[in-house]
Amino acid sequence: MSSPSDPSSSPVTNDMQTDYTVGQDNIEGRIGPFGFDIHNRVFLVSALASVIFIVLTLLFPERAGNMFQSIVGFATGTLDWYFISVVNIFILFCVALVVLPYGSVRLGGPDARPDFGYLSWFAMLFAAGIGIGLLFFGVLEPVYHANVSLPLGISSPFGADGELNPEAIPAASALGIAGTYLHWGIHGWAVYVVMALALSIFTYNKGLPFSIRSAFFPILGDRVWGWWGHAIDILAVFATLFGLATSLGLGAQQANAGMNFVFGLEVTTAAQVIIILLVTAAALVSVWRGLKGGVKKLSEFNMILAVLFFFFVLFAGPTLVALSGFWTGLTTYAKELIPLSAPFGRDDDAYRQAWSVFYWAWWISWAPFVGMFIARVSRGRTVREFVICVLMIPSLFIFIWMGVFGAIALDQLYADPGSSLVKEYVINNYNPELSLFGMLNELPLTGLMATIGIILALIFFITSSDSGSLVIDTITAGGKIDAPRPQRMFWAMIEGLIAIVLLIGGGLSALQAGVTATAIPFSIVMLLMCYTIIVALNGELRRKLT
Repeated sequence: MSSPSDPSSSPVTNDMQTDYTVGQDNIEGRIGPFGFDIHNRVFLVSALASVIFIVLTLLFPERAGNMFQSIVGFATGTLDWYFISVVNIFILFCVALVVLPYGSVRLGGPDARPDFGYLSWFAMLFAAGIGIGLLFFGVLEPVYHANVSLPLGISSPFGADGELNPEAIPAASALGIAGTYLHWGIHGWAVYVVMALALSIFTYNKGLPFSIRSAFFPILGDRVWGWWGHAIDILAVFATLFGLATSLGLGAQQANAGMNFVFGLEVTTAAQVIIILLVTAAALVSVWRGLKGGVKKLSEFNMILAVLFFFFVLFAGPTLVALSGFWTGLTTYAKELIPLSAPFGRDDDAYRQAWSVFYWAWWISWAPFVGMFIARVSRGRTVREFVICVLMIPSLFIFIWMGVFGAIALDQLYADPGSSLVKEYVINNYNPELSLFGMLNELPLTGLMATIGIILALIFFITSSDSGSLVIDTITAGGKIDAPRPQRMFWAMIEGLIAIVLLIGGGLSALQAGVTATAIPFSIVMLLMCYTIIVALNGELRRKLT
């Protein structure tokens, strides 16, 4: 299997070649003290602002917590329609790319061929943007949506008197799983498509640096190499930092909860801070070893362990119920996709505002991180092939995982509501980080499988930090993919520290606020990307005809 192409080596094939390369020296870095690429303005501003944020949040945690809550309240109560509309636009944009002639354009030029076969490519797409979400939300969301948030106004199987109504179970279960699919399926991956496609076209077809700013040359011209471009890349850095910090925070909460479930370790913010510090230290070792010696080996081990974990749950639980729940949820998702995606005219604020807005902000904040990875492994694909596969392949894998886990948890809940730990952790006393372990409690080998769940969470934690620091390093080094190792380690430490201060400054609401605050301006950046992608594709089509 060949390695991903170095984006910086792609030839310039556009008729605007001389214009596209003017001023690129403004983003070139120079090696300074400690081996850092300190000349680049994006690095200096991003690093300084990150340190200031960390210090101020530690000095004034109460004020920071109030500010975080205000941000979440504004985003969910006022901007819910905006986030939902933006992601719907990305979906329509992807559909247009598939059905219009743009789909025939090949990433890298007419003679480019894929660096990876389909099987390897699909595996990397699956691993790219999943992370801790499978473990944290795989049980939590289906159960919560079927009984608490109630998307599209369905009736809860538990009536006002707390008694179970068996007739309401099928519809609630199906829509609970379908509601989960909305947040983890094609809508989220459409966000990644926009980012990855912009990076691919402007790097592989136009010969520009592997940087977010490159996609804005059609709008900004030479100014893209100045402070306008710096601002775009700085926004991308902070979106990635807070998106990763949210994942790290959730991972620490779940690992701490799992240790409490298995070993009796107390669930506290201090314990979660220690977990983040230990895992960040492990991530630093992985960064030092490099991509092949560190994150690659960890990722391969984690994928094997995750697959074994999934099949144990599938066959140790009620297998037919699990598969039936996956399929029923999938058909319900297809049937209710438009109503679930609508920004207006729905009586389900708890679902739309508390869940959908957070997810769309989280996907947007992860777009630079995952988009860069997808772009690096997708050279040689046609636009149509790229869009269809990136939307569908990872979504299907996620649907299978969450459909199976959700269906088994719902079956346990309704079979014995009185003693169900799933009900205790999700409905009665909301402890989302324990939801997975509540489901595992009713399967064989509970202690062993819960321990494996903790290990999976920790390794997802490490690989996310390692890969994220590589991406941030690339952005702050002007698109270079071989920036100094100490600089990458610096960003790994910054990610861990931001996750810690967000936990101290308000827990889950602070994590949500960090994602939302950066996703609001970055969503505008991504909307503009849709326009620049069309401009670039029009140029490619004209070149094919001449």
